[in-house]
Amino acid sequence: MKKIIKSTLISGVICASLSGMAMAAEMSTDPIKLTLHDWSGQLINTKIMGSILTEAGYNVEYVQADYIAQFAGLKTGDLTLAMEIWATTGQEALDEAVATKKVVNVGETGLQAIEEWWYPLYMKEKCPGLPDWEALKACSEVFSTAETAPKGRYVGAPVTWGGFDEERVEALGLDFDVVHAGTDAALFAELESAYQRKAPIVLWAYVPHWAPAKYDGEFVEFPKYTAECYSDPSVGINPNAAYDCGKPRGPIWKAAWSGMEDKWPGAYATVKAYNIDNDEMSAMVGAVDLDGKEIDEVVAKWMSDNKTRWGNWVSK
Repeated sequence: MKKIIKSTLISGVICASLSGMAMAAEMSTDPIKLTLHDWSGQLINTKIMGSILTEAGYNVEYVQADYIAQFAGLKTGDLTLAMEIWATTGQEALDEAVATKKVVNVGETGLQAIEEWWYPLYMKEKCPGLPDWEALKACSEVFSTAETAPKGRYVGAPVTWGGFDEERVEALGLDFDVVHAGTDAALFAELESAYQRKAPIVLWAYVPHWAPAKYDGEFVEFPKYTAECYSDPSVGINPNAAYDCGKPRGPIWKAAWSGMEDKWPGAYATVKAYNIDNDEMSAMVGAVDLDGKEIDEVVAKWMSDNKTRWGNWVSK
């Protein structure tokens, strides 16, 4: 059973006239249901959007949902809006959902995504051929731990994020075990621990996020992604396997139930106008993950600091 969390009002951020404008234009007081996942950036992004809609007078609810499985709820309208569909991991699921005409792509958030294998620079001393992925074939053992030796250990993201790392390891003939972190926090706790000890590690990292800015490191350079590499085993360096390339890069999208625009046209327009950049998001994620601030506190500050900006989105 998904847990539904009612939104809290971030009060005093914009004049009451905007709220009146939105409510006058809207007929439905049914809740707009926004999905929450398991990483700080998505929670921040979603809570900002929810706070804007709340200030505009809409009834907002937050629903905990699986990243890929959420599309089932978006297709039926049981869920209304997903604020972060990464082109790196969710593009196929988004395209499939949009093709049903039950889900719409509401456009880019403004965030540009990279998700890939990443290592601290001190590992380059032990594996000097990096960042070329083929170096991993020659020095996988330097990434090993007691649990995986002689194989290298790759710390993957939570399994619900997708990413095809097991398939990539097999397709490229990498002598690595993929060990998934249980949560986003656990993933970067692994990095923090290893970095302090200069211990071997290669892991899933992404931007926008604070970690690639805080720590010196590089993304592994795999063969360039193409859609055919994922779908056609004959494409790529291994003629017998798909996923023999790196992860895609691209925008982070907003996706909505196709009935949202008719039911809440003003809210839909606000979602469409919403835009934020990587630097803003990385700073907010750092405030939560590094400085220990509460997500609602960080969201409230962004709302207060950007009244005119998001007010323009609401009034369009």
